[in-house]
Amino acid sequence: MKDYFHERPGSVPGTLIFDENTSPAQLALFDWDGMETQTFEDIEPEACTPYLESDSVSWIDVRGLGDGQFWQQMGKVFDLHPLLLEDLVNTPQRPKVEEYDDRLVIISRLVVPRDNKPGFDSQQIGFVLTANYLLTVRERLDLDLRDSFEPVRERLRANKLGRCSVDYLAYTLIDAAIDGFFPVLEQYGERLAHLEEEVVAEPTPHTLQKIYQLRRELLELRRAIWPQRSVVNLLSRTGNDPIVSTDVRLYLRHCYDHVLQVLEMVETYRELASGLMDVYLSAVSNKTNEVMKVLTVISTIFIPLTFLVGVYGMNFNPESSPWNMPELNWYWGYPVFWAVTLVIAMGSAIFFWRRGWFETTSGFEED
Repeated sequence: MKDYFHERPGSVPGTLIFDENTSPAQLALFDWDGMETQTFEDIEPEACTPYLESDSVSWIDVRGLGDGQFWQQMGKVFDLHPLLLEDLVNTPQRPKVEEYDDRLVIISRLVVPRDNKPGFDSQQIGFVLTANYLLTVRERLDLDLRDSFEPVRERLRANKLGRCSVDYLAYTLIDAAIDGFFPVLEQYGERLAHLEEEVVAEPTPHTLQKIYQLRRELLELRRAIWPQRSVVNLLSRTGNDPIVSTDVRLYLRHCYDHVLQVLEMVETYRELASGLMDVYLSAVSNKTNEVMKVLTVISTIFIPLTFLVGVYGMNFNPESSPWNMPELNWYWGYPVFWAVTLVIAMGSAIFFWRRGWFETTSGFEED
């Protein structure tokens, strides 16, 4: 699990904390006026200054948290409040919406499936909306090539975004982040199907470990999507906020439907994972019962045979009395003993078979 870094108790509000393994910050600028799009990659914060008050719409995309010096520059260039910087930099923050004077701050999360292994990667995304520009801050740089924002960037480069407004761009990115949950959920659906087959066919202790791991991952996924329901719902409400227009709020309602759909799928998969745990315990218990039944049948068959062997294993001298085991002097005594033994064993086996004791119940019948 990820290590979380928090400020010490009593720290000054707005204190920024950076992990030594934090990705270096890369800043990209997308600017367009509805007709032409300009793209600037890996630039310094000061290069964004001419675009902050222009009539065109600008998207400043920060990938990686960088260090304190970088965010001092960002704070000066974009006039960011120290508490706003704290929300953007100190991760993890709970998804939320905050208002700072003439700007709106949204904290969300983005998830992407892992390559060639189960699970997902998650990172925090911060949105700062103003009338002229949108600032996004992503926690990690290594996920950039696999995140859900790449299609939006491609539409910007091709000048095919459609509407030209900051709030619509923010909606597009939020909707892309929410839609990024669906490929992850698709993988979990496949894992649940494979686990169900494994639990029914041949459950092992390793199967139990995989079920526990799946449940923990689904819990992390639920924690990532659950607070975003309140965020999108708050943004989609009709209000007096001049940054988010009424038309964009209609689109955000559509995004809210996606959030609910993701939540329903996560809850369904969690219930299925809990059901798999019950099926696993039932299968293991059933398998144990089958073993005990076999041992019981074998023991029951051998009980009368053990009795016969014990009786004829006693040391009585037949010469002292004609009643002392006269069978020991019979000519066919030994064959008769084995004949009686086989008859008892076969009779017991036939009796148990007719009672249905030999029928297996370890598997699960399918419709």
